Amino acid sequence: MKTKAGQIAPKEILENIPNLISEYYINKIDTNNENQLISFGTSGHRGSSLKNSFNEIHILCVTQALVDYRKQNNISGNLYIGIDTHPLSTPAFKTTISVLAANDVDVYYSENFSYTPTPVISYTIINDKNNNSDGIVITPSHNPPCDGGFKYNSTNGGPADETITSWIQNRANDYMKKDLEGVVFVDFDEAIKLENIKPYDFMNPYIKDLKNIIDMEAIKNAKIKIGADCMGGSGIGYYEAIAKEYDLDIEVFNNNVDFTFGFMHLDKDEKIRMDCSSPYAMAGLVKLKDKFDIAFGNDTDFDRHGIVTKSSGLLNPNHYLSVAIDYLCKTRDFSNLGIGKTLVSSSMIDKVAKQNNKKLFETPVGFKWFVKPLVDGEIFFGGEESAGASFLRFDKKIWTTDKDGIILNLLAAEILAKEKIDPGTYYNNLTKEHGKPIYERIDAPASFEEKKILKNLSSNDIKKKELANEKIISILTKASNQANIGGLKINTANGWCALRPSGTEDVYKIYAESFISIKHLKMIQDDAKQMLNDIFKNSIK
Repeated sequence: MKTKAGQIAPKEILENIPNLISEYYINKIDTNNENQLISFGTSGHRGSSLKNSFNEIHILCVTQALVDYRKQNNISGNLYIGIDTHPLSTPAFKTTISVLAANDVDVYYSENFSYTPTPVISYTIINDKNNNSDGIVITPSHNPPCDGGFKYNSTNGGPADETITSWIQNRANDYMKKDLEGVVFVDFDEAIKLENIKPYDFMNPYIKDLKNIIDMEAIKNAKIKIGADCMGGSGIGYYEAIAKEYDLDIEVFNNNVDFTFGFMHLDKDEKIRMDCSSPYAMAGLVKLKDKFDIAFGNDTDFDRHGIVTKSSGLLNPNHYLSVAIDYLCKTRDFSNLGIGKTLVSSSMIDKVAKQNNKKLFETPVGFKWFVKPLVDGEIFFGGEESAGASFLRFDKKIWTTDKDGIILNLLAAEILAKEKIDPGTYYNNLTKEHGKPIYERIDAPASFEEKKILKNLSSNDIKKKELANEKIISILTKASNQANIGGLKINTANGWCALRPSGTEDVYKIYAESFISIKHLKMIQDDAKQMLNDIFKNSIK
């Protein structure tokens, strides 16, 4: 059967938006069903009103829990709130405001009720002189249109750590189980009129400051022709404003809101998913690659990047992370600062770090693990294989402590402007020096129970002594910072694999890399799948 992956989404699969939003308000929650409780994954709580996992009651309770957390920890500064263009984000925003207003929190939302990228919320928190402000981003990132998400960014600007999110999660679930007892809220129409709820210009300060992290003048002078795909996300209007501010030649695509995301090309599983790292979802922009010197896209909340070059098409995120790190090492004064990467990212980054005499910090999946090293001045760059990264300003000060797809995209244009080669060619040059690792991630459907099993794996669960006919050297359940992986990683002399559940979708992930061949990579993947089958068979009765 021929796959529809990479094709424009057919009308018959588009989401029924009125039904989706109606379910948000009318569905009843079964608090005895774990799937319907608040659960913070790698980046906030995500769910769908169609599955009773992202409904009005969830947002009422999680917002009140967040208010309680702020009070308990003496967080009295401004709270900045941003939303993306998923259809459930607007009703969730109104619910959130209703609770915050009733609890006398000083809230700033985007003027004209417009949308705000995740990195811009982080940027705004960091640049608040109060130093005691925080934020909420209502987004499920690149997830399908039926999903909603709620993320808390703490006073350091970054995604809240597990200690914080666990407290908020448990408190919220208690409120749900007590039928909203203790949850305070007012009607949105009344809330928006209160003095503590204020509109704010998020866009202009961020855009005017870009020159202090990206060489915008070099991009301008090189007269690079740029293609930018907003994918109908929260950054609509940003690239046009950037082009105007810095006199750049940028042609912008999908710069308007379509709640069905009917303009998207289907992902590999034939679902609509605004994943700018997927060659299927990005098929439209890839087809136009020869029209531009460089092109790029962003996911719905603009924290991820997708780089399209004439030489290589859509770059694998690992390839671009390696390029960005090497380029920044050679063009910025980041002496005595290290590099952060998730342990499921390519080992090419290890080689680049070693060549540039940079200490490498390896973490579990989730950008929250880079926040403290960025704040403490240990690293200048934090990046993860799922196309999320951020780095420091020219003066070594923090830009964001959350992923920023905008600056990573603009950095690709700077690289082309100054190096006279695009990031695809740059990566090919790195492989000539360091070898050519072959990397692939496989996603497969997983039940709640299977995800729970994977998250709690131990080295004892792996009975095999070899992986792809090579002796297993190590089985890791903790990263170099001693934090739990939430899965495990198996290393051999010439390859590795990692097994973990997704923190955002109902899938598990197999990451694998070979330093030998594609055939060797497939052997690693086959062995990893067999290990998982054995684990599930022995664990699920």
